[in-house]
Amino acid sequence: MAKNKLLIGFHAVTARLRQDAKGVTDVYIESARRDRRMQDFVRLAESLGVRLHPVDAERLRGMAGTDRHQGVVARAEDVALALNLDELLDGIEGTPLLLVLDGVTDPHNLGACLRVADGAGAHAVIAPKDRSVGLNATVAKVASGAAETVPYITVTNLARTLRELQERGIWVIGTADGTEKSLYDIDFKGPTAIVMGAEGEGMRRLTRETCDELVGIPMAGGVESLNVSVASGVCLYEAVRQRRLPR
Repeated sequence: MAKNKLLIGFHAVTARLRQDAKGVTDVYIESARRDRRMQDFVRLAESLGVRLHPVDAERLRGMAGTDRHQGVVARAEDVALALNLDELLDGIEGTPLLLVLDGVTDPHNLGACLRVADGAGAHAVIAPKDRSVGLNATVAKVASGAAETVPYITVTNLARTLRELQERGIWVIGTADGTEKSLYDIDFKGPTAIVMGAEGEGMRRLTRETCDELVGIPMAGGVESLNVSVASGVCLYEAVRQRRLPR
């Protein structure tokens, strides 16, 4: 029997409806909310044949575990994405682009990283099991549908996983402060895995030592570093920019 998950908010639920409406089993909407956004959402759901359940805000808050549900909560079957690294790498078409997160434990940061990874066309987000957050409802809401489209693979030993990527011909580029090379000194057109560390702590020592290259993001102001999701976006879109240049 398919496992169900909870989706919270307009973005997450709408993205799943457009991707796979048949996998959405039930949608609960706030009965008191009748604004234009809710009306548009209801029309979309009804056009796709999805069951709608008008309920009060208290019921939605209990389901979502937060007041920030926007009046929409849905139950949906899990999407079948790659479950392990080998399955992922064997199924990639084109030049691999991966985002690796070492120590990102905040669900809002993970959700934002998944969203930017989806936008940049990254093939997956990889993280260690012991220093990461699971795909909970908060992650799915912040990801705005990207949790349904980008494989999120957790691994037991991150350094070993990075070596496996290297054995497959994937260049592992870590981001860190105080490096000689800048992000803009690196060629991202080949198979690439970009490694981001947690804010403040950065990458762990073994992760750092396993990388093929270490690069920094130029910082011109008084702020020392960027939020991990913003930094991920900067790096991923530099790869996108380079890959679109004429050969």
